[in-house]
Amino acid sequence: MIRRLTLAAAAAVAFSSAAFAADVVGEWKRDDGKSKVRFAPCGGGAVCGSVTWLRDADSPAKVGQQVFFDMKPNGEGTWAGSAFNPDDGRAYSGKMTLAGEHLTTAGCVFGGLICKSYDWTRAR
Repeated sequence: MIRRLTLAAAAAVAFSSAAFAADVVGEWKRDDGKSKVRFAPCGGGAVCGSVTWLRDADSPAKVGQQVFFDMKPNGEGTWAGSAFNPDDGRAYSGKMTLAGEHLTTAGCVFGGLICKSYDWTRAR
């Protein structure tokens, strides 16, 4: 009986993590029109994001480059993990917040005291 309850609880946690991740899965266009990123599951209930399109071909970013790593659900409509900024070549703690068809990503330093954020809309 205890084993069944443990398995049921583990399945519920795994399912809820997958449900949270599914909300952000897909392609997103940065509001300034500079790039698109596709978020997809990358194991352990996390999502990762890779560049799929760039307006400026001479950008330090490259199509196919992963820029969001191990973004795990951190509450309803939020994820936390790591973000890579190709412009400066540095990795940051990353946060994402989803509200409907609007996604905000942020790269932070000093334990989240200083963050730079970008707004995204779901690409059609």
